[in-house]
Amino acid sequence: MATERPEAGRHLDVRDIDGEPFGDIMAELEALPDDETLLLINSFEPEPLYEVLEERSFQYETTSDGADVWYIEIRHE
Repeated sequence: MATERPEAGRHLDVRDIDGEPFGDIMAELEALPDDETLLLINSFEPEPLYEVLEERSFQYETTSDGADVWYIEIRHE
């Protein structure tokens, strides 16, 4: 079952990053204004990232299109 792709002001498709994307993700989050949402696109559910987001006071919502593409909407609490 397909899920609609979420909308967000900023996008980061980590499938295009060669190597570990954690630094790129953190840089985007540090630059994220309080009133914007970052849409992180990944080829798997990034479960280890969730704890980091919670520690840094971010909220997130995860959906998948059912074809190995995961969308994580991230915003400030």
